[in-house]
Amino acid sequence: MVCDKCEKKIAGGVACPDKWKDGASNTIGSGKVKVGENKLLQKKGRYTPYAAQKCTVCKSNIFKPGYTYCHTCAYQKGVCEMCGKQILDVKNYKQSVK
Repeated sequence: MVCDKCEKKIAGGVACPDKWKDGASNTIGSGKVKVGENKLLQKKGRYTPYAAQKCTVCKSNIFKPGYTYCHTCAYQKGVCEMCGKQILDVKNYKQSVK
């Protein structure tokens, strides 16, 4: 569960956002993409499984960058997974976790 404000942050997760080469930022000519660069040796964007964030409630690992609650805890409390803003009133819900 993510609030509307945080949903806009993650909405741009398309693998190839620029469709055409004219004015695209993901082409070699734009200067942002380097030729012959090894992605594993870069510091930026490298996947580190042991440096995952922890959920603030249950302390389980969260592998999504920018999230503070795991999906289970966010649903139980009715809060946004990213910012913790109250989205849903769960006072009258009958919830159990097993």
